[in-house]
Amino acid sequence: MERINLDQLHGFATAIELGSFSAAAQRLDLTQPAVSLQVRQLEKRLGTPLVERAGRVLRPTAAGAELLAHVGRIDAAVSGALEAVARHADGTAGRVRLGTGATACIFLLPPVLRSLRQRFAGLDITVSTGNTADIVQAVEDNTLDLGLVTLPASGRMLHVTPLLEDAFVAIAPEGTGLPRRVDAKELARHPVLLYEPGGQTRRLADVWFARAGVALQPAMSLGSVEAIKELVAAGLGCAMLPGMAVQDTHHGSALEVRPLSPPLRRTLAIVLRKDKRLHRGLRETVAALQALRR
Repeated sequence: MERINLDQLHGFATAIELGSFSAAAQRLDLTQPAVSLQVRQLEKRLGTPLVERAGRVLRPTAAGAELLAHVGRIDAAVSGALEAVARHADGTAGRVRLGTGATACIFLLPPVLRSLRQRFAGLDITVSTGNTADIVQAVEDNTLDLGLVTLPASGRMLHVTPLLEDAFVAIAPEGTGLPRRVDAKELARHPVLLYEPGGQTRRLADVWFARAGVALQPAMSLGSVEAIKELVAAGLGCAMLPGMAVQDTHHGSALEVRPLSPPLRRTLAIVLRKDKRLHRGLRETVAALQALRR
């Protein structure tokens, strides 16, 4: 079905408002024949007369009055649509879909997201958490705009930019008496709580123990670093966690925190599709994450 021409609709409404084609033409900066043609074309499109003359003044027909009742709502809808798109164009609004791990979401992203919200109040950022494989797949499928993941991560269509390294640490309840540096055999002397299987964090931990010849059977596997910290603080065992998860921890002296021997680090990276169009909101989000590089 052919759509109504908005210029014709506007010419019709203006002519009725001012009572003449010539007055409407003057306001619209058109010629009088041009406005008359707009109204005739609209009448032809709708199949019914829309205007009639009462003396020298234009008046709407019954059909014209029906149409005028909708003009205000149509104008408001069009103006709203144009304003919404304009906010995207000047970078004050937009949508960014970010995927990352739970640890980075809790301990790394909050100041980044706060800064973006302060600078771009209309920017709509949604954050999804998951393991690296799922996030990488979502970026490839374009259901996420970018990912902040633990390496390794790869894909033929992906651009992967290493961002920062995060060293793992051992944590234990206060009074455990861990040595200054903790190796796999020392840690395995205690009940060990690890992150749940399936993600890169757990995979790195398993490889670290295996290289030391330790076949570890965790006392518990959990999906939350905060839950692991709470259980360790309650005396239920030791754990190894990414260092960012225990910076400025509220447990204070309730936890012993020690570096690992040999050191174990994970690398966080930004993952984008190579063909991804970076609108301003997405570009600013990437820049804010890159500012974390160290």
